Amino acid sequence: MTDPVAAPCGSWLSPITAARVAAGVRPVSAPRIVDGRVLWLQGLPEEGGRLAVATAAAGGARRVRTPAPFNVRSRVHEYGGGAFVAAGDTIWFSNHADNLVYAQVGDAAPVALTSDGRQRHADLELDARHRRLIAVREDHGAAGEPRNTLVALDLEGGGSMTLAEGADFYASARVSPEGRRVAWLSWNHPQMPWQGTALWLAAFADDGSLIHASRRAGGPGESLCQPVWAPDGRLYVVSDRSGFWNLYRLEVDGLAPVCPMAAEFGMPQWVFAQSSYGFAAPDDIVAVCREKAVSRLLRIDVRTGAATTIPTPFEDIVELRVADGIAVVEAGTPTLPACIAQVSLADGAVTVIARSAEELPDPGSLSVPRPISYPSAGGRTAHAFHYPPRNAGFRVPDGERPPLIVIGHGGPTGMAGNTLKLSTQFWTSRGFAVLDVNYGGSTGFGRAYRELLSGQWGVVDVEDCVAGARWLVEQGLADAERLAIRGGSAGGYTALAALAFHDVFKAGASYYGVGDLRALDADTHKFESRYNNDLLAPFPERERLYDERSPIHAADRLSCPVIFFQGLDDKVVPPSQAERMVAAMRDRHIPVAYLAFEGEGHGFRRKETVQRTLEAELSFYGQVFGFEPADEIERIVLS
Repeated sequence: MTDPVAAPCGSWLSPITAARVAAGVRPVSAPRIVDGRVLWLQGLPEEGGRLAVATAAAGGARRVRTPAPFNVRSRVHEYGGGAFVAAGDTIWFSNHADNLVYAQVGDAAPVALTSDGRQRHADLELDARHRRLIAVREDHGAAGEPRNTLVALDLEGGGSMTLAEGADFYASARVSPEGRRVAWLSWNHPQMPWQGTALWLAAFADDGSLIHASRRAGGPGESLCQPVWAPDGRLYVVSDRSGFWNLYRLEVDGLAPVCPMAAEFGMPQWVFAQSSYGFAAPDDIVAVCREKAVSRLLRIDVRTGAATTIPTPFEDIVELRVADGIAVVEAGTPTLPACIAQVSLADGAVTVIARSAEELPDPGSLSVPRPISYPSAGGRTAHAFHYPPRNAGFRVPDGERPPLIVIGHGGPTGMAGNTLKLSTQFWTSRGFAVLDVNYGGSTGFGRAYRELLSGQWGVVDVEDCVAGARWLVEQGLADAERLAIRGGSAGGYTALAALAFHDVFKAGASYYGVGDLRALDADTHKFESRYNNDLLAPFPERERLYDERSPIHAADRLSCPVIFFQGLDDKVVPPSQAERMVAAMRDRHIPVAYLAFEGEGHGFRRKETVQRTLEAELSFYGQVFGFEPADEIERIVLS
């Protein structure tokens, strides 16, 4: 084996090409266990990025169940979730193109159960006793804000029944094992579900309507999520009343803690049907807990509250389902990309069923992240994952420090995990260092850390990104003259705010990021329409603050180039956001590039889009930081 060659950072020839990242990433999500079979949603970049239900049969054979052109996605809250449910050989799913709910029996053609595309459905739950689906409906049929309700859809396509109405939002309707009761969550403006939700319980009348409905827990200052019925009919739920999302059991006099820990058993409900725990037996819970953004699998004895770790290689577990003596997870490790894996509850054996990237690069070209904590503004401690540059064929020349890309995650209540992402390794294998920041406001560190962003969006998140970059420079791990920041959605706003309000970064990349907070309030959808009340302040009472925190109004303070990427079908952050920011920069003769993509929304799914954006961003950094990429790529034009 030859010694690695010293070459300027950024110019390294990498086996992880943009085409490989785009073609190799086949997203996997939403695992389910149905009659001993494992189902999940499989992303198909070669088919325009559609999502299809896939299954693993006995012997490990995998096949896609949902025929083209059906795309198993829901648009409720725009982010969806809970887009399919299955029983026996039947799959019921929401189709993204027309918003209709379909039933597919075996390999037969799907048949529509609903007919009005203005009514979107998500969080599908089978009510077998009444031969129907229960779902969250978001009705866009009238002028003004969409109306959310909890409804039942007849399995024969015979219509629907409204079960609950009056609240602004509903989620997580779950039918009890005997089929006679149902629990659900609700919340109202201006709260987001990670701020305050209510747990409701009701019985089914003979005609399937709800009777004796009562609110049993929760309120404006308590976030509840993931109600789950135990096999013996007891109801469990996750609450953050202790400061962390922990497990509780509903008793006559309220919620009783099951296994108190300074760890998170829940996640922000940006999407429906998340699952972090399940029952192997009435008194035996299998759960995922997250401590400082690192996950582990636990087995909890409900009678004693004792928790035992189930050894697995996974450090980033996103979702968990439990049934038939197995746990199925959507998870990853620093050296394994997101996958669907099965864990035997009898002997702990782990079997990977499907991976988001089948062909992995040589381990010598993979950068393994290390968790770091560092001082930030106001005496805070911030957290991140640091990826040093790594490529088996190259090394950083003596006396050179690598350029650094700081990543701000979306949400902004999201969480940066350490699952292997080829999109990150694309940079590290070319000589970049990467810092993936869990700034104040991130999930995985308790409610107090999450609430650091209350009223401080564009301040705390930005300060933590800036502090992380400076800390790595002080440690000799990054070049102060070659610092970049990138992010998507809320992370894009953090990147733009860091560039506008701090003179630290020398370049930036915004993926469908927010430039104008006032316009965001005016343009965004119902789910997030009051979110800025907490992140910033009530509008219009403090509209001046919206302008002060908006990068578009500080374009004259930008002193470095920025590249923007935008989906033209984005309903969360419409293209006008990026276009106005680009125009403002061009008016001030600041180098800028803008790439817009037809057919893409909030998050890019098509492989040609993923490849194009990575290559354009690499060309952009090459021009800004003065290196020539080894890749044969189209040179981006800065104007």
